[in-house]
Amino acid sequence: MVSKIGEISGHSGAIYDLEKRNNKVFSASADGYVVQWDLTTFEQDSFAVKCSTPPYSVVSDNNHLWFGLSSGDLHIVDLSTKQEVKFYQQHRSPLFSLVEVPKTDFIVCGDADGNLSVWNSKSLELVLFLPLNCGKIRKINAKSDGKLIVVHGQDEKIRIFETQHFNEIVTLPGHENGSYCSVFSDLDENKLISGGKDGLLKIWDWQAEKLLESIPAHNFAIYDLLIIDEGKTIVSASRDKSIKIWDDLTYTFKQKLENKTGGHKHSVNSLCLVNENEFLSTSDDRRIIKWQIN
Repeated sequence: MVSKIGEISGHSGAIYDLEKRNNKVFSASADGYVVQWDLTTFEQDSFAVKCSTPPYSVVSDNNHLWFGLSSGDLHIVDLSTKQEVKFYQQHRSPLFSLVEVPKTDFIVCGDADGNLSVWNSKSLELVLFLPLNCGKIRKINAKSDGKLIVVHGQDEKIRIFETQHFNEIVTLPGHENGSYCSVFSDLDENKLISGGKDGLLKIWDWQAEKLLESIPAHNFAIYDLLIIDEGKTIVSASRDKSIKIWDDLTYTFKQKLENKTGGHKHSVNSLCLVNENEFLSTSDDRRIIKWQIN
């Protein structure tokens, strides 16, 4: 069972994205701020950035905090000095997704026009710019070994890229009206679990490019997915205001977290792993909730 163990409330607008680094969490919100919070005390730290337009995405490497704005601007802040070191206008539409590719020096960014950019986290320079013409890229997910990324387009398709040269190696048909998020199974490296605007969880053998199972999971779009509990549990977050817990072996439903059980009152926008037994969720209700699997 999953239970609520803490809550952060401090933004005056919907929270779009979360990034955890050490015992801190960064939140990007519609009120125009990127804010750092302490996960032990659930209090706001002194670090906060006021942005020119709302920040939609946030990610960090070991040295820098990266955040993308609704204007398409990309900002990079040095985490030791808390000073901005780079500012780019490479994109011209909202930056909905930023991801650090594990075990590499790459940060990958996706925008509302279907453009993908790849950045070097050491030099802070652009490596590659790819116009995918896939409509809004809501989320980019990376495999834990850093060898693959998955890009989800409004054109419904799920695109898998290798990260040596960023060539597209697999294209899956995805979800009706838009594919939104995915995770690679920790228990079977051939399996990819995806969620989309259709509210379905889909289980793929991504190497065989074959759909294995399609599960009616939520009433509205699935915005994020997470694997916890040593790979045994899937967490899904949805516009329908709920979080659901699934077994990663059988894909059976286990638990629903919603407002009446201490969950969110509005759309759940993002999930963030704290450790194998804890995760964070955030929502249009301006709260960050910490959950624990027992």
